[in-house]
Amino acid sequence: MGLPGVGWLSRSLAERLQRRLLRAGVRVELWNGASPYTVERRPVGTLVLRDARTLWGLVYNPHLQFGESYMRGSLEVRGLLEPVLEALSRLSPAPTRRERLHLRFALPNSFRRARRNVHHHYDLGNDFYEGWLDRQMLYTCAYFDHPDVPLEDAQVAKMDMVSRKLRLQPGESVIEAGCGWGALALHMARRYGVRVKAFNISREQIAYARARAAREGLAGQVEFIDDDYRNVVSECDVFVSVGMLEHVGIRHFSSLAAVLARVVRRTCGRGLLHFIGRDVPRPLNAWTRRRIFPGGYPPALAEVATRVLAPARMSVLDVENLRLHYARTLAHWSSRFASIGDQVRARYGDEFKRAWELYLAGSEAAFATGSLQLFQVVFAPFEAEPPYWTRADIYGNAPSERWFTATR
Repeated sequence: MGLPGVGWLSRSLAERLQRRLLRAGVRVELWNGASPYTVERRPVGTLVLRDARTLWGLVYNPHLQFGESYMRGSLEVRGLLEPVLEALSRLSPAPTRRERLHLRFALPNSFRRARRNVHHHYDLGNDFYEGWLDRQMLYTCAYFDHPDVPLEDAQVAKMDMVSRKLRLQPGESVIEAGCGWGALALHMARRYGVRVKAFNISREQIAYARARAAREGLAGQVEFIDDDYRNVVSECDVFVSVGMLEHVGIRHFSSLAAVLARVVRRTCGRGLLHFIGRDVPRPLNAWTRRRIFPGGYPPALAEVATRVLAPARMSVLDVENLRLHYARTLAHWSSRFASIGDQVRARYGDEFKRAWELYLAGSEAAFATGSLQLFQVVFAPFEAEPPYWTRADIYGNAPSERWFTATR
């Protein structure tokens, strides 16, 4: 295999990298245009490496250095980004040795570190998120009961599904841990007549949510509290967390269990956890942890059942996996983000723009391939009566045909 104009070491590394990526159908091209890709089939896409440093990084620490190289522009993807990332995500079904070590030695999310981690991601400026999220600023998986549903409607459908699964009743008390920009708390109060205490440690999100509650006349029903979930003490009928469990961290599952045991009423309480997860324990991608979600950990479903719910003496009542709904949500976000790419670059710089472009496309690929899952788990105390007999009124007459494969 000839690679003209390339030294023997770079040639050896390039051939090694190409052999690794051949099963994904991804072509490697070096900085001088040479490529070790010799098979006849057309590649899914091409990774164009601009220098030897990028080549070394992809060979020896691909989970970190793919993102670092893409972000700084020394790695370019020729072809559509998401299909290439989807093909690559199928190559490593099992945790690597480096990932297993991270699981063992991950730093705990102390109160100070948790606030710093949240600030890193969520306090980038509310106008940044307004540019590509839906009108209500929901930054979690939507629910599409039909392929043509607009993102705005799919997010409302998600909030209604959560509320129906919880069987909310007027006058009940709800605690929401990690409330984002407040859309779900306000939705539950407005449509279901509940009283909500919503906790968050992103100051920009809390300020936005409080202002919205005041504008909509719901400040008397919804209290947005700038505090950590671990400090929640008041009892409630319903506990709900949408997109917060991923930030708890493996070393603090016992802290969340203690909160649930303390606040969910034993005779009539219930709750719902909506979270990004895994089929087996595995840390978040190394680059995503460094640049996007420091301290993040998507837990395996078994970990949540045995390390959060069981110690809190909670029974699992219902589990649903919505991962393909999240892939579709991310496709909407990626498209919207691309439409404001020039503004993002002008304000935050090209590296930031490329990082978020990669994060959104990579997340879509991870949910599409099953590397990541999206679980909704309904639970209640051991001694409480389950809040529903069947699922019938949760879904109504939602279509049952399998349309995702063709339309995702």
